[in-house]
Amino acid sequence: MTQVLIAGAGPTGLTLACELARRGVPFRLVEAAPGPQPGSRGKGLQPRTLEVFDDLGVVDRVLAHGRMAMPIRSTDPGGRVTLSGTEELPARPGVPYPASLITPEWRVEEALRSRLAELGGAVEFGTALAGFEQSDEDVSAVVVKDGETETITARWLVGCDGGHSVVRKQAGIAFPGETREEVRMLVADVEVDGLDRGAWHLWRHEEGLLGLCPLPSTGVFQYQAGLAPGQDAGLGLANLQAVLERRTGRTDIRLHEPEWASLWRANVRLADRYREGRVFLAGDAAHIHSPAGGQGMNTGIQDAHNLGWKLAAGAPALLDSYEAERRPVAAGVLRLSNARLEQAIEQKSIPVRRDAETMQLTVSYRGSALARDDRDETAPLRAGDRAPDATKLRTADGERRLFDLTRGGHFTVLSFGVDVPPGDFRTVRVAGRLTGPDDVVDPEGRLAEAYGADDGTLVVIRPDGHVGLISDAGDFSAVSDYLAAVS
Repeated sequence: MTQVLIAGAGPTGLTLACELARRGVPFRLVEAAPGPQPGSRGKGLQPRTLEVFDDLGVVDRVLAHGRMAMPIRSTDPGGRVTLSGTEELPARPGVPYPASLITPEWRVEEALRSRLAELGGAVEFGTALAGFEQSDEDVSAVVVKDGETETITARWLVGCDGGHSVVRKQAGIAFPGETREEVRMLVADVEVDGLDRGAWHLWRHEEGLLGLCPLPSTGVFQYQAGLAPGQDAGLGLANLQAVLERRTGRTDIRLHEPEWASLWRANVRLADRYREGRVFLAGDAAHIHSPAGGQGMNTGIQDAHNLGWKLAAGAPALLDSYEAERRPVAAGVLRLSNARLEQAIEQKSIPVRRDAETMQLTVSYRGSALARDDRDETAPLRAGDRAPDATKLRTADGERRLFDLTRGGHFTVLSFGVDVPPGDFRTVRVAGRLTGPDDVVDPEGRLAEAYGADDGTLVVIRPDGHVGLISDAGDFSAVSDYLAAVS
């Protein structure tokens, strides 16, 4: 019997598979499509997601095929041109990736499949989930490949199978929300003559928005055109070119036959719950967002990062915490993306504001059953928050970042002047000098500043990069009790 059956091999399912594979958890990853999905689809990765990929050991591949802080060149109806979108967060040691990354979704999936192969896993393409039954002990799922059926028995089933999720529907989980048929957009991947690839080009027009975004590491642009009711929704080259010429007023920009095209409709939904017995939902199977703000793919990847270590441990309290932590995050993302969609419709443009919220650096699980804290509620860093990075730490192996020491999906105990006994966790002990393999010297006080730490502070960083416990009491028994409760 396999431990986990994952349905759907998009970014969410692949991230979950990588999490399980690196922990040695038996799983199967099935995908109904016959092969990798074409098309750019989502194209924005936020800094918090890049931190997840750093932890998984895949970030360098993703960065190599993307571009950070791409300029946005916007032309208004009067022909006035403005540049924006290059904003980065102020340089801070705690934030290693200060801007969003543009890269096509298929490149993200490609990088994750390569990492999965390194970890000994693979996608079973052309294998569709036909149905399942569950008991108190396991899930019995029927899959179909090449007309032949197979029954897979697993302890857990995770539906990462998108907005039309078979898993969600058969689990009987409601998916309330709305489909706004009047809000549509043509999306296509096309080669373009007569346009430079140095910026994301936008044209505002009374008829609607027109955008051409160069996709790094490819020879194509992503074409986007908002459609009002009654406008031609044809996906052929002739209509795409006609819309382009009307909205830009230019005939020197020529499109080639689209490599991929789709008609997008505004679909905004959030599952009533993320779990039914031994069945979990993640990614678009649990929440569908407007693409405004570039949040959807990122939220699914972070769902998987949260769920993976909890499935590996299997403790009931951990599994119960998945929905409690992640569903409020999705609800917040829905509010953000809906507001940005309304702004885009009203202004016939793409909102370009970038801050810690849109970059998902403020995602927090404060108040979670897994967050323990003896600090005052006004403290800037609390249990549940994202664990900040720190740079220029001296170790026995040379200068390191904190993320170099926490990478790998394990618990880390960060100690400021408190002796830490051996255990099933990694220790980072901030000391005045290097006397042992776990010691680090923080000559500029960056760790102490990032964690608001004094002598006697103890921090537990969870496998998903969030603070689980933070205590200024200098008593290691608090750490022991916490780790016993979550393992």
